[in-house]
Amino acid sequence: MRCYTSRSFVSLNTKPNFIILTNILNDIMKEKLTIENLIYEAEIFCVDQSKFQHKELYGVTDGKAVGTLIEQRFQKHLKEKYEVSIGSSAKGIDLPSDDILTDIKVTSISQPQSSCPFKDAKQKIFGLGYNLLVFVYDKKDNPETQTANLDFVSCSFVSKERTSDFTTTSILNDMKKVGADVEDIISFLNGIKIPADEITLKQIAELVLTSEITIGYLTISNALQWRLQYKRVVTLSNDIPGIHKIVKYNKPV
Repeated sequence: MRCYTSRSFVSLNTKPNFIILTNILNDIMKEKLTIENLIYEAEIFCVDQSKFQHKELYGVTDGKAVGTLIEQRFQKHLKEKYEVSIGSSAKGIDLPSDDILTDIKVTSISQPQSSCPFKDAKQKIFGLGYNLLVFVYDKKDNPETQTANLDFVSCSFVSKERTSDFTTTSILNDMKKVGADVEDIISFLNGIKIPADEITLKQIAELVLTSEITIGYLTISNALQWRLQYKRVVTLSNDIPGIHKIVKYNKPV
């Protein structure tokens, strides 16, 4: 029977195998990502990235390019520390697991808005169906260092219940209080050009009258894709259940 010494055992293990084993053990020991951890890590990320000098973003004016880079960096930040599911662009949600179900949005303070896929006209009234983590930056280029600084001036976690349109949900709630009927609701929905046919509008109106409507805090514009505007979330100063202000903005927009 052959006996291996500790030296001969070590010699049987190549460096690549050791790295693979280490990575596997690290993954096993990772804590599962929670909403609480997501919010905590978003704050850390904002502070760290606000100090970072981005050479690759110097002179870049394409907001989509900036957003993609930041989203990828934050996803990498999460993956290094947590067990987390990262979505594909085809699915449309960056963190698609049922317990997180959050899309990451990165936008400039000069025009805090983004787009998202249109799935159903009801989204404008009852929410998108998933949470939003909204990073808002103020970009400044430094000609001396040929780098760009992204100062994260606002960051908010918006629960899915609050991802509907503020004006639409507010008016519908007021209409219900004064006894509006199905025809009244349909007339209003037609007036704001909700993208739906007559049958769908009637179904939505009936649902409005039989369901509780939570006030949303986005501005949602009708288009082939929903256009989401975040100014109300950015400038929000009072505490609203379902909206966590991770980084509070303290300048006029």
